[in-house]
Amino acid sequence: MNLPNRLTLARIFLIPVFLTVVTLQVPYGNYIAMALFLLGAGTDALDGYLARRHKMVTGWGKLMDPLADKLLVSAALISLVELQRMPGWAAMIIIGRELAVTGLRTFIAAEGTVIPASFLGKLKTVTQIIAIVALFLQAPPYNPKVVTPGNLAMTAAIVFTIWSGVDYFNRWWAQIKQGGY
Repeated sequence: MNLPNRLTLARIFLIPVFLTVVTLQVPYGNYIAMALFLLGAGTDALDGYLARRHKMVTGWGKLMDPLADKLLVSAALISLVELQRMPGWAAMIIIGRELAVTGLRTFIAAEGTVIPASFLGKLKTVTQIIAIVALFLQAPPYNPKVVTPGNLAMTAAIVFTIWSGVDYFNRWWAQIKQGGY
């Protein structure tokens, strides 16, 4: 197993540690959880860079890297809902988009094409990471009437999440129709 794939696997194994820190509410747990989340997000950037730069892209990595990302983000979002730092509907928009685009990628891959990450998809990821970190620093409970950096960042993340999801489906709709769907 090459280094990028090991980093992806490490990100997956980091998720239960992250969830344990969040669940147990240890002293400074928000900061520790945020640091673990950032570590996981950092391994995502690093494994992709290493795989492309050193031509170590594998089928396993193509499948597991995006899955690891979605698991990490979903774990963080669900934790933030439980900690009352964001509403459940916001988490569902993001998780729902991730599942929908994963389904699209799977369908298109079955047709023999790999959907590359778009600029909007990368921007979506960055805004989600910023929002999640900001919400870990924000005191509960969530209040939609109060403007906070976390709430503003999550609003931006939701906008880019929806926009990038619509963009993916618009760009690949012709191939979906070609497949008889």
